[in-house]
Amino acid sequence: MNGIIMYLPHLVALLGCLSACAAYAQTESPAVHRCAQDGKISYTDQPCPQGAQTTTLAVPPAPPADPASAADLARQAALAEQLRQQREKRAAREEREDQRASHAARQYREKCARLQRAQRWAAEYASHAPVAQREAAQLKAKRAAQALAQECSR
Repeated sequence: MNGIIMYLPHLVALLGCLSACAAYAQTESPAVHRCAQDGKISYTDQPCPQGAQTTTLAVPPAPPADPASAADLARQAALAEQLRQQREKRAAREEREDQRASHAARQYREKCARLQRAQRWAAEYASHAPVAQREAAQLKAKRAAQALAQECSR
């Protein structure tokens, strides 16, 4: 399937060229004017300027459209539409995955910030705690540091 996606721009360009050819073939062919002036010859779809030798050339009509090419064009258009839909679905899925990852990363950062704050506060309290509560405060600070290291070490 990735091989088809790789050629999608080429298929779209081919589809556009075939559409343009079909549209051009359905229009009447304009006259081509051969203008000879001052020894120079030019071809144009506009009438020649005054004083130039003019020859109008007949342009043969375009051949009729091949029914097989119309079917091929329709098949390619359907394939291009299918590939476009797949691309849109994949882009939407990737966007949802990116949003989930962003949300999870934000929650992780917030959790680590809370643990850092708790560890910092516990360490500050342990350093200023009354003697009777110092051992318990130091244990609490140690556990807060361990929780921070365990949860936020990645």
